[in-house]
Amino acid sequence: MKTRFYMLLIGILNVFNLKAQIKLTDADVLNGAEQTSVYLSDLKGKKVALVANQTSMVGNQHLADVLLQNGVNLMKVFSPEHGFRGNVGAGDQIKDGRDPKTKLSIISLYRKKKAPSIDDLKDVDVVIFDIQDVGVRFYTYISTLQLVMEACAHSNIPFIVLDRPNPNGFYVDGCVLQEKYKSFVGMQSIPIVHGMTVGEYATMIDEEKWLKDGVDCRLKVIKVKNYTHADFYQLPVAPSPNLQNMQAVYLYPSLCWFEGTVVSVGRGTNAPFELIGFPGFNHGDITFTPRIIHGVVSRPPYQDTLVNGIQLHDFASELLLDFKQLYIYWLKSMYESYPDKVNFFTPFFDQLAGTDVLRKQIIDGLSIDAIRASWQSDLNSFKKIRRKYLLYKDFE
Repeated sequence: MKTRFYMLLIGILNVFNLKAQIKLTDADVLNGAEQTSVYLSDLKGKKVALVANQTSMVGNQHLADVLLQNGVNLMKVFSPEHGFRGNVGAGDQIKDGRDPKTKLSIISLYRKKKAPSIDDLKDVDVVIFDIQDVGVRFYTYISTLQLVMEACAHSNIPFIVLDRPNPNGFYVDGCVLQEKYKSFVGMQSIPIVHGMTVGEYATMIDEEKWLKDGVDCRLKVIKVKNYTHADFYQLPVAPSPNLQNMQAVYLYPSLCWFEGTVVSVGRGTNAPFELIGFPGFNHGDITFTPRIIHGVVSRPPYQDTLVNGIQLHDFASELLLDFKQLYIYWLKSMYESYPDKVNFFTPFFDQLAGTDVLRKQIIDGLSIDAIRASWQSDLNSFKKIRRKYLLYKDFE
């Protein structure tokens, strides 16, 4: 017999009339990086730096290889969280180095230093940013984006974004970050799911004067062709080691705030961000034991400990694509199921949420509808700003 907890999830699932979704693959769209005829002329005779990782692909070739083959004077690569080749676990610091294949110098932007220095840019004429984002405020690639934009602006260096679709770009939702909670996992007052591509968001950052000291960035965006925000884009390359498939990408916005709680999201298993649970959870339908996985996770919560949990894989495609909202039910229900409620949340939760209000609402037992209603005024204000910077047809 299914537990009341699990039946709650199934019951909500059945409310929706699920229908076939239009899903775009990499073959259907033309990403910015693939449009070499549009931007190679901007690089001719220039000393170029690249902000890139394993998602920076042009067909079956890495963008760095394509630039070098086209005679671009590629000087160096700036590496975000997870590294240039995407093989470093979440939160693990990345060292400077040299790429074995291209012999390019790699400068880490994911350690104590998170932005290029003046010295890093002194021999650079133009910087290219090409990284696949997943459209969530606490996913750190857009924090790297802002800090590199600021560095380029202060050095008066052009900054080119090769845009890519947002796989979670079909909705906008969540609490808007409050100023006092700004950090590297949330640098601007935007909702958890912002519904913008990197190119759109970069334009917003620049035009809204969000760069430090109000500097202007010499920004150029190479737009994606054949994409709208109503589409469900299927990523051809995993954007980070713990988002291994589209189910995890869809679940990530609703599960990542569990990283600020005692709940495991499956790090250290073969299904990260598709599971939730904790030892002794008495409503689970599966068990799993987190382990160290080289290049994926070095310190998983509940390492080598049996965890009782719930498999959410099917909900990603069967519910979230129609729901088009953050799924707060899991957070509320897991809190209610945990016996030691005083220690359920960690300080990191408020950083991820961007506010202390959500934590207090969960503790006070507010209904899902009341929580959602508390977001609406700030969400509506953000949507008005967002509308000014959309480069693609919206989902509404």
